[in-house]
Amino acid sequence: MAKVLNIYSKINSLRERYYKASIGNESLLNLIAETEVAEQVYNSNAIENSTLTLEETEKILLQINLDRFITEREIFETKNLARIVSYINKKAKEQEISLEVFLLLHKMLISNIRDDIAGRFRQNNEYVRVGNHIAPNPKEIINRLEKMLVEYYASSNENIIKRIARLHLTFEYIHPFVDGNGRIGRVTNNYLLIREGFVPINIKFIDRNKYYEAFKEFDEKGKTIIMEEMVGKALTNSYHKRLAYLENKKIITLAEYSKFKKFSHSNLINKAGRQTIEAFLEKNVWKIGISYDEK
Repeated sequence: MAKVLNIYSKINSLRERYYKASIGNESLLNLIAETEVAEQVYNSNAIENSTLTLEETEKILLQINLDRFITEREIFETKNLARIVSYINKKAKEQEISLEVFLLLHKMLISNIRDDIAGRFRQNNEYVRVGNHIAPNPKEIINRLEKMLVEYYASSNENIIKRIARLHLTFEYIHPFVDGNGRIGRVTNNYLLIREGFVPINIKFIDRNKYYEAFKEFDEKGKTIIMEEMVGKALTNSYHKRLAYLENKKIITLAEYSKFKKFSHSNLINKAGRQTIEAFLEKNVWKIGISYDEK
């Protein structure tokens, strides 16, 4: 619990710095958001067992031919999810999340992949299993989703990290769609964060095991501690990256930083993973922003 409280405090401080630094820098922020689309898509699809690399994801979005055969499904999964990420970055502030928004995002995601289930919740005997968890009866989906949203909005006095973690875990527990639940759940996180004045996050593929541990903790104990820690670290990572650019810092890799600072690289990587230094992952490489006169 102390870890989570420390993250709460750190994010409040980073958010204040971000607001000050972002004034007059809308074009830079838009550029950062645009460059993150491929990373968002790669990580979210990889968590769902996509075989595409980050480089291949970027090539598909740039309409560059790949060196190997890629299924039509993976191509549509990439393009559709990229469309949703861009849509959310621009539209999240205009409309509250709702069942209608869930259905719209799902239709965008599954179109040309499985049009028979695109834009609708599970129905009749459409049961789904995630690991050892069998999702609730389709008849319960709408009531459960409505209750989830009521609890989210009724807890506006709580920290955003706890609210996002609880909603995400609840959404995935309900698993309202036949397919695409994980990706819709993760873009929903960002929809809500952007609406509430925070920066979007990126749940990384390299953290997939811990991500699944968070679901296990929620299923077995009803707790959200692991997911809160993940969301909190993802938020600090996102703020660190944006502040490095907004505060006009020199951005270098942690490997370079360790050499001229004569610090242990492995120790720095460990601190970066814990987010106790202002490092951030960009294209799967740990980086940090330093002042130009720092030696």
